[in-house]
Amino acid sequence: MIMYFSGTGNSHYIAKRIADKLHDNLLNINDKLKENDTKLVSINQRLVIVTPTYAWRIPKVVNDWICRTEFQGVEQVWFVMTCGGEIGNAEKYNRKLCGKKNFSYLGTAQIVMPENYIALFGTPEPEEARKIVSDAEPVIEKVIEDIAAGSVFPVPRNNFYDRFMSGPINKIFYPLCVKAKSFRTGENCVACKKCVNVCPLNNITLKNRKPVWGNKCTHCMACISYCPTKTIEYGKHSLGKTRYTFEKIVMTTN
Repeated sequence: MIMYFSGTGNSHYIAKRIADKLHDNLLNINDKLKENDTKLVSINQRLVIVTPTYAWRIPKVVNDWICRTEFQGVEQVWFVMTCGGEIGNAEKYNRKLCGKKNFSYLGTAQIVMPENYIALFGTPEPEEARKIVSDAEPVIEKVIEDIAAGSVFPVPRNNFYDRFMSGPINKIFYPLCVKAKSFRTGENCVACKKCVNVCPLNNITLKNRKPVWGNKCTHCMACISYCPTKTIEYGKHSLGKTRYTFEKIVMTTN
């Protein structure tokens, strides 16, 4: 089984590529989180977990969901992490998670994809984004080959910087940065409820035809990136920035 969590489409794209090539089933963790579903998940030996990188680890909401969910039939587990730059020492924590769940850990792969974290960083224009995806294709193919062969992924880089970012920085990043209070919407809001529907944590409600954010945000950037009128902003950080979703770079080539 190929399980994935995705904010703006990068991890979904890679998960689907893996599932199609290996003729395996897809499971959307976003849906599980939205439904608060932690019921038994049956796996036929092989499990691939595809997620974006949040603060140099897999997203906390994904880690917590895996811990709370019962799995059956898991023998081999690979992690595939998309990122705008690097995954730090995420491998250490993925290995620990497998230890808690009694999974046989076969490694963590890093795949650089277009940046979507508009709350802090710049996001690429479609042409640049397509180039980044094109450069990632050989890496995706190698990941698929390794999984198909049952091989252990090569060990990722692990220097002081990586350990520092996935360790102390990850711990302070969530309480300092991962908050929804800076999200706001402008006059162009049409109350379409797109932001409500794409939020994996049910953290957005519509009041007086305007979205209101709660306190369960994971900073997946789905709400701001999929807003059809581009009226959602994240304070001043997102002003003038391109809203990146994987679907947009595909559509602009058609």
